Amino acid sequence: MQIFVDAAAKRAGNGSKEYPFTKINDAAQCARPGDEVLVAPGIYREHVNPLRAGTEDARITYRSEKLHGAVITGSEPVKNWTQHEGTVYLARIPNGIFGAYNPYTTLVSGDWFIASYIAHTGEVFLNGKSLYEVPSLDGVLHPAVYEKSWDPEFSVHTWYTEQDTESDETLIYANFQGADPNKETVEITVRENCFYPLKEGVSYITLSGFTVRQAATQWAPPTAYQEGMIGPHWSKGWIIEDCDISGSKCSGISLGKYRQPQNDNKWLRQKFKDGTQTERECICRAQAEGWSKETVGSHIIRRCNIHDCGQTGIVGHLGGIFSVIEDNHIHHINNKQNLAGAEIGGIKMHAAIDVIIRRNRFNSCTRGLWLDWQAQGTRVSQNLFYDNCLPRDANANPQNIDGLGEDVFIEVSHGPTLLDNNIMLSDHAVKLPAQGVALVHNLIAGSFTAVGRGVDNGSVSKPSPRYTPYHFAHRTEVAGFMTILHGDCRFYNNIFVQKEIRPGMELIHQALKDSGWSDGNLVCGTVPYSSYPSYEEWARQFEGYCGMGSEPSDRYYNPLPVWAAGNVYFNGAQPMEKEKDAVSDLQHKVFISVSEKNGRAILETNLYSFLPESRAGTVSTETLGTAFEPEQPFESPDGTPIVLDTDYFDNHRAVNPTPGPFESGGTVFEV
Repeated sequence: MQIFVDAAAKRAGNGSKEYPFTKINDAAQCARPGDEVLVAPGIYREHVNPLRAGTEDARITYRSEKLHGAVITGSEPVKNWTQHEGTVYLARIPNGIFGAYNPYTTLVSGDWFIASYIAHTGEVFLNGKSLYEVPSLDGVLHPAVYEKSWDPEFSVHTWYTEQDTESDETLIYANFQGADPNKETVEITVRENCFYPLKEGVSYITLSGFTVRQAATQWAPPTAYQEGMIGPHWSKGWIIEDCDISGSKCSGISLGKYRQPQNDNKWLRQKFKDGTQTERECICRAQAEGWSKETVGSHIIRRCNIHDCGQTGIVGHLGGIFSVIEDNHIHHINNKQNLAGAEIGGIKMHAAIDVIIRRNRFNSCTRGLWLDWQAQGTRVSQNLFYDNCLPRDANANPQNIDGLGEDVFIEVSHGPTLLDNNIMLSDHAVKLPAQGVALVHNLIAGSFTAVGRGVDNGSVSKPSPRYTPYHFAHRTEVAGFMTILHGDCRFYNNIFVQKEIRPGMELIHQALKDSGWSDGNLVCGTVPYSSYPSYEEWARQFEGYCGMGSEPSDRYYNPLPVWAAGNVYFNGAQPMEKEKDAVSDLQHKVFISVSEKNGRAILETNLYSFLPESRAGTVSTETLGTAFEPEQPFESPDGTPIVLDTDYFDNHRAVNPTPGPFESGGTVFEV
């Protein structure tokens, strides 16, 4: 059955084409498996709370009749601004509009959030662009440029909020820098979510073609109930496609965890157990409470434009397992730099078990993709990464670094994690305090950082290794816990091109080179693995070893072996010492640039004028072997072998393939 919704209808009807509902949520309360909710263009200021699940064979589909024409928003317009002083205006908002949740009395908070930043979950928008919250009225009357922002010129558009308890009103002061807020479009977020079921298990929903924007979402760490502006809320089989998603205070889409009352932000609330331990507990609790392939995950997010959110474009822990994230453009995440902590990225996922992330474009994010813990069976393929970094060289003050951006961050995971046919052009390509990782046929211009470090938990004088779980292959059941030994990495048929170092990055390197969390390395190539053993060297530790009764040894805690073959190095990029067949071109100068035209990214390079013929063959599951700790091959989610015989554009590769992501050369590529 088709159910119709039209915000422009004269009055609410019964959902028929002749008498449509005026609110999407009215349709969501009556939609049943197999139904399609068709939504006419218009602005829908509501929280859509789907009541019923579809089934695998009869989904419930919510579709915008015109692509991006139906807008679901968590904001309300404000037109009652009065001039307070100069370019500063005041709005008085009756608190009744907020119901039980007032974003202007609710602070952003949670585990791994840097609470020195004062931030409410609410936002103020001028013509679709969010203003900067400040902790005092003086910051509105006399705003200062916020140097950390990607857009420091706009950062003087500030706002401040307080409560008038006598009138039961929220007061918002805002500096519009000469704009008249009663003539421009000024909106404030009043709702926590836009399209999000309040109960668990509302499975097999499709959301197609909508614009979804501006919600007062809360910080979403892995040890808390993870909410987003959109999300399945601990269910299975959602499809989110062709949507334009922006303006969430924290996260745009959540594939995250359900609420565990006994372990919700437990680190923040109780203090006594470290966050890493409460994270382990929430994983085990979830398993006991039904976390499985049969109950959650297997979602698809495709062809969405996800941008301008404060914490993440997509966040997830446990609930995103076995999902596919493909053909999305994820950009300008955390650009205001008004939120800080350990959960920020274009995508930030814990336990991305058998998740496929392919053909996406990540750019202009503080961090592109962060795979934290249990990136087991995760494949990152055919993605374009660029300009994922600190926003500007003014941020290069080493005393004031909240984080250091990179294209991909893989943290305390045992693998197997496969990165193939990607283009990674930011200052730092991959942060690697992890093991069981394979990089094959990538074009890499940035460096590897945190190799051999970043896995302890910050104790000053006591051992604090992070024990993280690994799972039975293609399942959620925990098979064991172990520290990260480092190594167990493979590098085949990649092209490394040392990029010019931006001013200020060397200062960061000097500040971080002795850090236990990140070395700030700026040298492109596999050189950070020079001290790691070959397989033969590593295996010799166990020759003649008979187990119990042998002399004590470090053999079980030494770094694991590293493999490399078929890689090519330009512009001073450096191979690791044991890489016998590395080709280093010290003669030619290679350039790579990315520009944007008509919404597409254009890569230009002279690389293929100098690229030598390959000496390595086709890489496959057999080549890559198994990740050490989980003893799982680098294979597809269904257990079938992988053969890397196609390139970035899905072109078939030759028997002796070309290194890097493109099988055929050229100078200009639409990527």
